Amino acid sequence: MANGLFTDDAQIRRVTREAVILAGAGYAIVLQVANPGVGQGVADHSDFTERPLDRLRGTLTFIYGMVFGTPEEAERIARGVRAAHKRVTGPGYDASDPDLQLWVAATLCDGGIRIYELVFGPMSPEEKDEFCAQCAVYATSLGCPADRWPAGHAAFEHYVAGELAAIEPTDTARRIAQALFDPPQRLIRPAARLQGLLAAGLLPPRIRDDLGLPWDAVRQRRFDRLIAGVRAVYPRLPLAVRALPKNAFMWDIRRRAARRGRVGARRGHSAIRN
Repeated sequence: MANGLFTDDAQIRRVTREAVILAGAGYAIVLQVANPGVGQGVADHSDFTERPLDRLRGTLTFIYGMVFGTPEEAERIARGVRAAHKRVTGPGYDASDPDLQLWVAATLCDGGIRIYELVFGPMSPEEKDEFCAQCAVYATSLGCPADRWPAGHAAFEHYVAGELAAIEPTDTARRIAQALFDPPQRLIRPAARLQGLLAAGLLPPRIRDDLGLPWDAVRQRRFDRLIAGVRAVYPRLPLAVRALPKNAFMWDIRRRAARRGRVGARRGHSAIRN
């Protein structure tokens, strides 16, 4: 059934509906901020270290809206993100830079593949090609020209490998990673530290070390046991359970849109009466 930009059997929907993909959130974020332009933009214009749950809500609204929303919902969300990014400029960075947009989108695609394969096993080459092609929506919705997105999984892997080899994390990136995985908010600290373990285990060792994320044999064993446990249990859960975060966010997206519509209608009626 096609009720949005993608059909229900599209690979991007099959991957993104899985709650376990959220395990790659920290990995994607630290890869993004390891790019000096993205990292400085986040440091200068984002308050996600003070309001991490609000920032997570915004990111997941964007991801789920692009993948599962109607064309109208996806465009409304993308338009809001583009408007917010117009203000994100400073010395050496601009959120409208296609290179930065491409990298941010690529981390979402790369993280999705990494987590999905760890839990469900390898995707076929055809599935990877389809997934990578469909993930272009993350970049193009930000304003990146469509022809900048790598054509096929092999080209995508080549692009990511080149970026990883060139990235040199800055002190700003290290401060963001530290705040992300050891936040002052005590209630979310356990989840943040779990994300830190997952991110450190997924990152290339050089970037992990450059970001100052601790790693040793004990942490490696914890990471391996965690992945083995999730792989043994998670795929056996009912799809209705595995898709709970996606369904909750789509409900929230539509609830907020309906509320804005009612507020707009009331203002319109008031203006007519006046």
